[in-house]
Amino acid sequence: MAERSLLFVPGSRPERFGKALAAGADIVCIDLEDSVAPEGKAAARAAAIDFIAAQGAPAGLWLRINPVRSATGLADILAVLDKAAAPTTLMLPKLSDPADLALLDEVMGDRPIRFVPLIETAVGLRNAAAIATSKRVHALLFGAVDLSVELGCTLDWEPLLHARASLVAAAAEGGVGLFDVPHIDVSDAEGLQSGTARAKALGFTARACIHPAQVAVVNSVFTPTEAEIARANRIVEAFNAAGGGVALLDGKLIEIPVVRAARRVLAAAAG
Repeated sequence: MAERSLLFVPGSRPERFGKALAAGADIVCIDLEDSVAPEGKAAARAAAIDFIAAQGAPAGLWLRINPVRSATGLADILAVLDKAAAPTTLMLPKLSDPADLALLDEVMGDRPIRFVPLIETAVGLRNAAAIATSKRVHALLFGAVDLSVELGCTLDWEPLLHARASLVAAAAEGGVGLFDVPHIDVSDAEGLQSGTARAKALGFTARACIHPAQVAVVNSVFTPTEAEIARANRIVEAFNAAGGGVALLDGKLIEIPVVRAARRVLAAAAG
């Protein structure tokens, strides 16, 4: 399945878990970090892990734990390991050091649990490539809100363009997916549309959402159009007809990098 959209749901609101699964997002991520007050962490942890186990721990139901270098984060990890039907994917906030991933890999043993680090610190951004190429890493998520606070910049596109571009390169090096930060103004559908389109053009493969109303827009942007699919098919056909060598299509040179991009479009369409 192509991963275009991810919908966060607060771990402190178990009555919303099932509704989130029905919202049409490719991924639902139950959040134990920012959306849960300190006094509610234990209850949210139990509710989230029990719900995931009851669903059979599907691949599209993730869990965002607390930072791994915190007592609460360690409690989250131990609770996950204590459950037979554990989440298939853990989102790791404030992940800055690849050594933390190496340690977690050992702790997980033979459990097939993947990691999705949040890059939301200056150190994490500097280490993004090493993080993206670490074992078990399935994707990265850009934590623009926290990073903008640390950098002292606004949350606008231009001040964070370098960070986004750096993460695109890191994710490409690791061969992993890359989720953009959620659009924080739920009422701004136009901004959601335009910002998601810019993220896709830059090389992001998906986007996170904080409200079900955002899911359809994000899915639409990251789903190839009929015209894009038709052109991708023509590119692959022209390349194959040339015996795998260079070819011309509509007067333009078709080489292997162009074919790779076309096949990526077709893979996304088939997702």
